[in-house]
Amino acid sequence: MEHANAAHRYFLALCEERSFNRAAKRCGVSQPSLTNAIMALEQELGGALFQRKPIVALTVLGHAVHPYFDRIAENAAHAREAAQAMADVRRSLSMPLQRPVSVAHDETAVDVDGGSVM
Repeated sequence: MEHANAAHRYFLALCEERSFNRAAKRCGVSQPSLTNAIMALEQELGGALFQRKPIVALTVLGHAVHPYFDRIAENAAHAREAAQAMADVRRSLSMPLQRPVSVAHDETAVDVDGGSVM
């Protein structure tokens, strides 16, 4: 899952940076690693996501998948925030949960009963 998540992050960084070198630097990876991940994503999706020359620009397919990759990034951020909220609740209790607790984040609610997520 991390590999797929990385490819989506690289795609979004490349959309904003319009440079493989700058996108790689922003993501903390080498340019060849970013390029290989983008090429693997393009192969998986069945077409080029970026026009490479004369400038880096989205193709029709790139434009079509961009909003979906944006949502993936947003949902991943929400999942991390919900997990952090749960960790904060557990730390504040400093013991396993003895009673049901509900933690809400935006439209997502998490109920915990006896230390397990329901």
